[in-house]
Amino acid sequence: MENLNLESQFALNLHMQTVAITAENSFQPLLETSDSSSSSQGLPEAFRLAYGGDWRFDAPTDRPYTYSNFVQSRDGRISFGIPGQSGGGEVSNFNFHDQWLMGLLRARADAVIVGDVTLKIEPDHIWTHQYICPSETAFDALRSGFGLAASPLQTFLSLEGEFDPSLPVFARADLKIVIFTTARGRDRARNLEGVAARVDLPEVGTDRVDLQRVMQVLHHDYSVKTLLCEGGPRVYGSFVAQKLIDEEFLALSPVVIGQNTERSRPGLIEGVAFTPETAPRSIPISLKRAGDYLFLRSKLEYR
Repeated sequence: MENLNLESQFALNLHMQTVAITAENSFQPLLETSDSSSSSQGLPEAFRLAYGGDWRFDAPTDRPYTYSNFVQSRDGRISFGIPGQSGGGEVSNFNFHDQWLMGLLRARADAVIVGDVTLKIEPDHIWTHQYICPSETAFDALRSGFGLAASPLQTFLSLEGEFDPSLPVFARADLKIVIFTTARGRDRARNLEGVAARVDLPEVGTDRVDLQRVMQVLHHDYSVKTLLCEGGPRVYGSFVAQKLIDEEFLALSPVVIGQNTERSRPGLIEGVAFTPETAPRSIPISLKRAGDYLFLRSKLEYR
């Protein structure tokens, strides 16, 4: 879609709606590296003003452009590890800017991918901008302007295929769900037959979920060009280890969580360990501030 069409369609759909973040409470840019040479289209002006900058990227040709989003405590943890309080909302204290940015990232994604553990931790969650920012109707216009479906494809990774069919995400007839699993996981996940949502169960491995195959299937079978990874830390670690994350968005919360031997409180990446020779690098693209929170966007460089 041409830039003029994007801007005009956005304006047409927006009507008198306004982006929830205004000049008075917008993100304050502290560092901004120009990415105007990137091939993708940027954000409409209202979103550039709210976000304090643009967001363009160069998409790979053989797989989805993949970006991540996490919130991290000042001491580097992404969860309190307390039943019922293990999500990112507790880490960010449900910060408005963090939720708005999450809405923006979801609003530009063809698909959102998480592991089945994340679904168990947040069983009522639905990975759409409408769920996290229900009052921000401008995101609907943004998706429409980019020619995207009303909601992103809901994508889950699962070794065993154990899912509760009564969860809210499966009750949404308007959602398309893809569960990437193994042969035995596919057999177990057949208990989802008859749920309201449309569910596909592609088998992508025998004893593990093959992420390279996942990316191929998303790209070729579901036409996914933009993929948002929201974890958890083992899923994210696996994506990074296989050099599949292009950019990361990381909100730095002022909260300090701590750790002891009684409770596991994971960091951003778990399950993989790099050496000094193989460690990827996170190169800053932009840094923004909103109150006591910092919002970092980086690109991943691999060795």
